This record gives sequence, C-alpha cells and structure tokens, in this order.
Amino acid sequence: MSTESRPRRIRADAERSTARILEAALVVLAADPAAPMERIADAAGLARATVHRRFPTRRALLEALAAQLNDRYLLGLKQARVETAPPVVALYRLAETVFELKISHRFAIEQSSDRERARPLLTAEVVAGLDLLFTRLHAEGAITAAGPAWCRQVFLALLQEVDQLPADAPELGGAEPDAVLGARVELLVASVLGALGGRPAS
Repeated sequence: MSTESRPRRIRADAERSTARILEAALVVLAADPAAPMERIADAAGLARATVHRRFPTRRALLEALAAQLNDRYLLGLKQARVETAPPVVALYRLAETVFELKISHRFAIEQSSDRERARPLLTAEVVAGLDLLFTRLHAEGAITAAGPAWCRQVFLALLQEVDQLPADAPELGGAEPDAVLGARVELLVASVLGALGGRPAS
C-alpha cells in the first residue's frame, strides 16, 4: 500500500466508524436519553476507546447529532425544491421529510426542542429556506399571511402538535398504520395553510 493511499484509508475507516456511532446513538438515546457512552459503543459494535476517540465527551456527541440533524433539514429543503417547485408542492414534500426526520432523529429533535421551547434547533440556513418557502406561498396567493417569520412559527408549532397525535387520533382520519405518515402530512399542510389564510391544493 502506498503512503498516499494509507491516510486515505484511515480517513475512510474513521468516517465509517463515526457514522456507525451516530446511528447507534440515535437508537440508544431515543430509548434511554441517559444511556452511557459505553452502551452506544456496544450498539455500534465498536471498542469503547474508539467511541471516546471520536467523541471525547457526551457533549461532543450531542453536538454531532445536532449538526447531522441540521444537515438533514438542509437536504430536505433541497429535495423539496423550495426555490423552484410549486410552493404548495414544496410544502407537502418538506412536511413529509420533517416527519420522517422525527421518526429517525427523534432524540436529537427532542433535545433541541428542550433548549428551544418546543422549537427544533434551526440554523440560519434552515430558517432562510423555510422563510423563502412561505414568501413564495404568499406571492402565489396560497396564503394571505405576509410575514415569513410568523408563518414559520405557525408551521413549527403545528408540526409539533400533529406529531404528538397518537396514531389512532380521529384527526388522522382512522388511517391504517402504513398510512399514518401520509395522514400527518395532509393534516399538517391543511392546518398550516388554513391558519395562514389559504387552502390546500386540490
């Protein structure tokens, strides 16, 4: 093996280990927020020394989870095409992505919510993407509320409420288990548009 390829392989191994640790942390901490780092190492199938080398403290691990969540939010905004797609379509796509994140990253989102009074921890980039979406919704006439910051707050508040509904809640229309996600998306979009003076697209 050449001296040039050896560092590249070491970096790749480190990246794989980091990804395994973060995936394990999401599962373990969702079940037990107080779980020790050692349990995360066991779930990741890695030596405890490896976990502590990647994340020397619990705080470092939590910050990495928050950064990963932010990256997923940004990817969701990109996939929703908030800049170019019909804005109501983009809102539907974004709602679906966020509910999927709440399933896969529930611990990270709840940690953020504790610090932000039931609001997910959003970076300036994520806020800008959301505000652009609501600005476009207003420009198209899909909503009458003109302030994107207010619209964003309504969206996040209703998102929290819809997410907290039990799967058999009447508001979800008696959806089958495999259709609950879609029912949450429909309810959120209809509620957000209604609260902001608009109506769902046909």
